[in-house]
Amino acid sequence: MTAANVLWASRFRAGPSPELMALSRSDASHFRLAPYDLAASVSHARELVRAGLLTQAEGEAIEAALAALGSEIAAGTLLPADTDEDVHTFLERALTEKLGPLGGKLRAGRSRNDQAANDLKLYLRDRGRRIVLDLLALQEALALQAERHLESVAPGFTHLQPAQPVSFAHQLLAHAQGFARDIARMQDWDRRAARSPLGAAALAGSAIAKQPELSARELGYDGPCENSIDAVGSRDHVAEFLFVAAMMGVNLSRLAEEIFLWSSRQFRWVELDDAFATGSSIMPQKKNADIAELTRGRAARLVGGLGTMLTALKGLPFAYNRDLAEDKRAAFEAVDTLGAVLPAMAGMVRTMRVDVDELRRQATDGFTLATEVADWLARRGVPFSEAHEITGRLVRYCEDRRIGLEDLDEEDLAAVDARLNASVKTGLTPEAAVGARDGYGGTAPRRVAEQLARLRSDFDGQRAWAMCYDGPRY
Repeated sequence: MTAANVLWASRFRAGPSPELMALSRSDASHFRLAPYDLAASVSHARELVRAGLLTQAEGEAIEAALAALGSEIAAGTLLPADTDEDVHTFLERALTEKLGPLGGKLRAGRSRNDQAANDLKLYLRDRGRRIVLDLLALQEALALQAERHLESVAPGFTHLQPAQPVSFAHQLLAHAQGFARDIARMQDWDRRAARSPLGAAALAGSAIAKQPELSARELGYDGPCENSIDAVGSRDHVAEFLFVAAMMGVNLSRLAEEIFLWSSRQFRWVELDDAFATGSSIMPQKKNADIAELTRGRAARLVGGLGTMLTALKGLPFAYNRDLAEDKRAAFEAVDTLGAVLPAMAGMVRTMRVDVDELRRQATDGFTLATEVADWLARRGVPFSEAHEITGRLVRYCEDRRIGLEDLDEEDLAAVDARLNASVKTGLTPEAAVGARDGYGGTAPRRVAEQLARLRSDFDGQRAWAMCYDGPRY
């Protein structure tokens, strides 16, 4: 590569070495930013017209050429060359090939520093909304299953040990609540990311592009960044995006883990649709929850990307440093990972079949109704500490005789404590236990139905936000 092939070569006597360019050239994935760079270039061309560096006719010619480049890139007829160091070099070369020296005028008043920060921010603001739409598809799948299973009782667990019966819908919506917070986090992130770096140039601001508030508005931002050094030297908006993605990955992994367990022969709660499961090349009987397993694995990438970005930022002096180029690698992997995982998870959840009878059979395994006994005693004036001790003895009595709480008769109850009588058994069904938890947020079916209605109402607002974006979208 010769010195003429890079944007920074004017003060050098020789071109960069192959070793330097092998390290310096952007990864091929970075060229996905081309449409966002073109959109920003249109705004910058208008700024140069306002500044008097371009005539109106020159500005219109540049805008037309930029639009043509966008069409060619979208059609796959314009591709970066091996000699293009990055997306900015690629597009300036292509523009100059179309317009000659006029294409070189566009570089005035800006830097790759503010361009790079802006391109990625535009990309993430766009893709963040697409991620939300994909996550809402998973939310709808969870809501659909929950609607079917408001009355289905299932064992609830703590420490992965049977604890108390719950509505299976309640268990599903516990995951939906976490995803709802993920969407809220993405919305919060977007509000903080809605500041344009354009006009910051290399670090000190531009002596030419002096109205960045206008280009900010054109690109869908709330306004320009307050400080030009911060605009080019900060990537906390990338780190925060990666945190949102990582938290989403953790929540996806927890759902995946549960589905993996539920679909196992040991649990037998759900059966996965054939289209969303895989088999074994050697064991013909196998039906594997590979989507769940792959999701757990990909979550590690999301967590790792956040760690990479935070480590890259740690100790960096202001303003721009090439270390910041790691932002794109981490951000693109997060976007691509979620783009693959979310639709697969949504399909798996939407199509899985729930064995309601098996859920009910297991709902009382492990003495999950013991708390009902303790509550029954407490409502009759027995201090709960004493009620807890009595119920513990009752469980040991059942264990010794290999019977369940539902198998106890009047004589058994009296043998443990004289205050126990047959009326306690009226509450010893999973339906009664679930129905008794009817406070706000509880597992009683009517409360779960209310929770589901509120969630679906939130979905409408979240979908409207994700689909309403004033910035460039490609």
